[in-house]
Amino acid sequence: MSKVVISTSSFDLDNNPSIQRLIKAGIAVVTNPHRRKLNEDEIIALLNQDTVGLLAGIEPLTERVFASASSLKVIARCGTGLDSVDLAAAKRHNITVSNTPEAPAQAVAELTLGLMLTTLRQINQTDRLLRNGEWPRMQGHLLAAQTVGLIGLGHIGRRVAKLCQAFEATVIAHDPYLPQAPTGIALMPLEQLLAEADIISLHLPYSTATHHLLDAAAFTRMKPGTIVINAARGGLVDETALHDTLVSGHLGGAALDVFEQEPYQGSLLQCDNITLTSHIGSLAKESRHRMEIEAADNLLCGLVNMGLIDEQ
Repeated sequence: MSKVVISTSSFDLDNNPSIQRLIKAGIAVVTNPHRRKLNEDEIIALLNQDTVGLLAGIEPLTERVFASASSLKVIARCGTGLDSVDLAAAKRHNITVSNTPEAPAQAVAELTLGLMLTTLRQINQTDRLLRNGEWPRMQGHLLAAQTVGLIGLGHIGRRVAKLCQAFEATVIAHDPYLPQAPTGIALMPLEQLLAEADIISLHLPYSTATHHLLDAAAFTRMKPGTIVINAARGGLVDETALHDTLVSGHLGGAALDVFEQEPYQGSLLQCDNITLTSHIGSLAKESRHRMEIEAADNLLCGLVNMGLIDEQ
C-alpha cells in the first residue's frame, strides 16, 4: 500500500478534507511519532521506500533523503520557507515541491511585534522579578520612538512593516531582491541599516549566503542599545556572538523564536536580557489551520497530477 507521511510536529487530520480524501482512497497516512523536528536519519526511516507524498515540516530534505525514498513524488511544505529542501536534488529525482508562503505570514508578523514590545517594555524581566517578591519599576521604550530595520521584505517582512507603522515607528529595510520599497519605507544597504536601526528584525530565508548574517562584526556595527529579533530561521544569527554581545551590555536586548539546533539548550538560556520562544511563529490557531489546509490541498493536487490519485 502507498503511503503519505506528515512530518510536522503536529497536524489536525480529522478536520482536513484533502487528507480525509487520501485516506478514503486507500492511502495510508503516517504522522511524526517524535512530535518534534526530525533529523535526516529519522525522516529517512519514516519515509522508507513506499511513500509517494510528504507533507513536510522543517526537517532536512537532502539528496540522501531523496535517494532512499524511491517512490516519493510530491512534497508539500507546511510553511513559508523552502531552505530545508534541496530543490536541485528534488528536481533530479523528479519530485515536485510546493509551500504555503501566505498562510503563516500574519502569525509570524504578530509574534515578531509581540517580541518587540516585550523587549522594549522589559515585560519578561518585570514578571520574573515580581514573582521573586520584588516590585520593579523598570522604564522601557516606546515602539513609536524607534527606527525598525527589517532585513527582508517578503510576505512576513511587509506585514511587520505595516504593524510597526501602525505604532508610528519609522521603518527602514534591506532587501537586495526588491527594486522598490513600499510607501514610507527607505531601502538601504545592510551596513547602513545595521548602523541606523534601533530594532533589527530578520525576515529572510536561511542559506549558505546568509549563514550568521548577524555575527560579531555585525553586532559591533549596531548602536549601543539596539534590539535584535529573529523569528525567521535559525542560523541567520551567530548565537555565540549574540550571547557575548548581550553579556557585554552593547545590545539593549534580543528575542529569538528560532535556533540553529532545536530544541535549544545553549548559553543564551543564561541571559536575562533575551526572550526565547520555541519556534512558535506560525502556531496561531487560525493561521495553522489555513496552513495545514493549503499544504494538504497542494499535496493532493500533486498526487492527482502524477496520476497517483484519481481526479474527482
